[in-house]
Amino acid sequence: MKLYKSLLAASALGALVLTGCRDDFAETNENKTAVVKAEPSYLMAQAVIDFEASDYLLWFYNTKMYGQWSQMLTPTGSFTAQYTEMTATGGQGSQYIKTLRYRNELKNLVETREAGATYKAYVSVCDVLSIYLGIFDSDIYGDIPYTEAAMAKFDGPLTPKYDRLADLYNQWLSDLDAAIANFQDPTQELAVARSGEDAIYGGNMAKWAKLANSLKLKIAARLISQNRTKALEIAQQVASAACGYLDNVDEDMIFAKGTVVTSGDGDKVYHFGNGIQPLAATQQVVDYLMASKDPRVRFFYTKDGFNSKVVQGFIDAGTFNQLPTYVKNNVVLDAQGNFKEWGGMGEPWVRYAGLPVVYDKANDAAYKEYFNPGTDYNLKIDDATKSYAHYSTLNEEMVRGRVDFTVPTLPGKTIQDTKDVPWYGMYMTSAETNLYLAEFKLLGANLPQSAEYYYERGVRLSVQAYDKVAGLNDIPYYSSTYNYDDNEVTINLKDGELDAMMATAAVKLTGTPAEQLEKVYVQQLLHFTMLPDDQFTTARRSGCPKVGSSLIAFQEFSDVKTAAIPRRFSVTDPTKTDQMYSILIEAYKAQGFTTGSNQSGGAYNGNSTVLNTERLWFDQGAPQWGEGPKM
Repeated sequence: MKLYKSLLAASALGALVLTGCRDDFAETNENKTAVVKAEPSYLMAQAVIDFEASDYLLWFYNTKMYGQWSQMLTPTGSFTAQYTEMTATGGQGSQYIKTLRYRNELKNLVETREAGATYKAYVSVCDVLSIYLGIFDSDIYGDIPYTEAAMAKFDGPLTPKYDRLADLYNQWLSDLDAAIANFQDPTQELAVARSGEDAIYGGNMAKWAKLANSLKLKIAARLISQNRTKALEIAQQVASAACGYLDNVDEDMIFAKGTVVTSGDGDKVYHFGNGIQPLAATQQVVDYLMASKDPRVRFFYTKDGFNSKVVQGFIDAGTFNQLPTYVKNNVVLDAQGNFKEWGGMGEPWVRYAGLPVVYDKANDAAYKEYFNPGTDYNLKIDDATKSYAHYSTLNEEMVRGRVDFTVPTLPGKTIQDTKDVPWYGMYMTSAETNLYLAEFKLLGANLPQSAEYYYERGVRLSVQAYDKVAGLNDIPYYSSTYNYDDNEVTINLKDGELDAMMATAAVKLTGTPAEQLEKVYVQQLLHFTMLPDDQFTTARRSGCPKVGSSLIAFQEFSDVKTAAIPRRFSVTDPTKTDQMYSILIEAYKAQGFTTGSNQSGGAYNGNSTVLNTERLWFDQGAPQWGEGPKM
């Protein structure tokens, strides 16, 4: 793929005060005559390459906070007073600028170049990418510079204004409507673009139109607490649009930026090289997935270290009783006390376990097997010793393609999978679209199908999408058992599993309207497991997980005020020498934000309620953590 190499001048946003390890918006402005013109398809291709909503810093910093605050992930040492604190942040806040640059360059070409009208679809591709990332960034920081951003090259301001969220949502809805019209125009060049220049849809404008239409639902979901009438109207427009919406896995925004490393930079092909933090699965979430016979538990999380050969090793060593209770309860022993077979749900289900949502239990003897097992899970044979994982973590190979996986084996033997696999990311999907439509139907939208139809389709499509991505990323055990343990089973989706899952009481859409709505939100939360920003946003706007729920329950802690759990990230005080100083001060004032440190030991730690009560516009009036949905 030929990539656009010219330097595009972006707006000098100065040291835009979005805290953490993010790209600085400040760019060097170049003489217009020094910028080499590129073909529109190359600009579009580079926008796709620079599209990033899942980078290393997001997974290393932000996801841990999102998951703990919503209780969809659990600290490996149990929850403590520090879990409400801000840590370093990254990978979010200015991602949209990367694609907006190309959008503005392409728009200029359309307006100034001969026959430029045939390039409108290229602009629309960049609009869709920029709007997706604009939602992603504003979900945490609120108002952002957008309409005047990255315009310095085109005589725009060096200090662009901050657009209000309400205005941005309206602008984005209008831009998406324009994009749909361009994608439906047969005169547009994108229809004949070389597939390699569109890594997402290979120049298929019908799919781009469906994506643009579906993206409107992401905006509608964020209007539920501020303008429900408009949100439902958007849903009705999307459902009735002639272009259609994402409704099959082969239409999903699932793609790899490349499959061959040609320049020595593997980050575009393999995503990134750094490892993410081991983020522990929550016991209640895993238990719900298991009770639902939900195959996604195998795609979200890693297997534990206790395969049948390892279990037999502990039996031989006389330390079987040291193993976690859930492991022992799933082992069937023969008359001689040796491993016979797996009980319970059998392999691979028995290999998944989460940590409980409890407060300050790291040194509590009653929780020793979870948080402080010492050497209980160590096994020594001759001079070799190994320790085995006793809980599941988010599957890192769903996040990046350069991960060396070590198979749990008895001490003295090593089996590794060191193959690097091009990374396929999942973004907007038909599952998300249908689950939104199920939500809006229950809230009163006039849609052609029933809530049950959209819900069941959404859940099925979610499982199918995750199975597809797990296979493309070749995560551990998807297609191989590594020929080590005869009782090991692959984790790929099996015939009949979807029907079995949909028949379980925990999944079936039954109960009162409020109970049905909770099930829809729970399924949205689960679908967003590998899309942490969307999961965090869904938790905020839905009030789920809900306190006392029979599905996935939110746990309140007497030592930590629920109102101290943040709803957004903090913003720091700008320096007076910053060109954006007055604009930043006004932007924070307009949103009602107090400024301060976001680092450990800063102003918002402990039981401070600042980051909970000073909410983003779309979050104002939304349920408190654990409060449950508002009908």
